[in-house]
Parts: sequence; structure tokens; C-alpha cells
Amino acid sequence: MLKKVFIVAFIFIGFGFTNGELEEKFYKAIRGTYEVENFDLKEIEAPAAVNEKLPAKTGDKHLFQIFSEGNSIGYAYLGKAPSKKKEFDYVVMFDNNLIIKKSKVLIYRENYGQQIGTQRWLKQFIGMSPSSEVNYGENVAAISGATISASSMARAVNKVLKTMKILQEEKVI
Repeated sequence: MLKKVFIVAFIFIGFGFTNGELEEKFYKAIRGTYEVENFDLKEIEAPAAVNEKLPAKTGDKHLFQIFSEGNSIGYAYLGKAPSKKKEFDYVVMFDNNLIIKKSKVLIYRENYGQQIGTQRWLKQFIGMSPSSEVNYGENVAAISGATISASSMARAVNKVLKTMKILQEEKVI
């Protein structure tokens, strides 16, 4: 067990996360979504010319390919989006075909609007692909009392999907 803890700690340090709570929640989300205990991450950073075109940027610990036992099992985009007065951290996880497996709000910092963190609401994104268009209030339900955060999460997922489409077209992923 000590060896496993050391390896995980090394991975955290290696990727330079500065928020321990975010690290823990990010890795827990990966383990739960892909049903793996051990995994490796490879950060994906698009070339500068491609990154300029992207609605959701790569580099700086945002986009990762996930491996288990040497095989790719998917991708994860870790981002921030604005809520009413602060920002929240979220992750969008994809299978190898770039279909959303799960989205999750990792850290929410407001007193109101936490409803966007429920799986009941977030499951609307499951199955979307880079060719999908997210439209808050149309194909993604609005939430009374969380309008700003919910629309922000919908826009964020839409940007991530458009980013994945460009990265696919540019053969970065």
C-alpha cells in the first residue's frame, strides 16, 4: 500500500497541481468513471498555432489522455468556469471515441447554485460528442436558482467539445 501511495504522490507532484483537494477529486473522478484503481496520465498540449484556435486551451494541466495497464482508456479535460461571484472546477471525461462518459463539478465555491453538481443534471452531457452542440435551455435543461452556474457549465462543456473536434481534425488526438 505504501508503494501505491508513493506512486500517486509522485504523479501529483509530477503534474504540479497546486490544490490538494482538486487533485484528490480529479483522481477520484477518473477512478470511478473508468472503474480503474491504477492509471497514468499523459498531458496533451496542442502546438501553439492549434492552441490559438481552441475555445478551451490545452497545456497548463488541462487536457490528459488516461492509460490503464499501458492502454488508452480515454481523455479528461480539467477546467474552471465562472459562477455568480467565483469560479468552479469541473472535469469532462471522454472515452477513446471522444464521447462524453461523465462530467463532474469538482469544487464549487458559492452558497447558491450547487444544483449543477448533481449527477441528475450533469448526466445530460453523457453521450455527447465533438459534433454535438450544447444549448442551455434547449438540449440542456435550465436550473432555477442556478442560472448563471448552469449556463456557465453548459458553455464550458460546449467549448470542450469544440476543442476536442479541432484537436481531432488537427490530428493532435
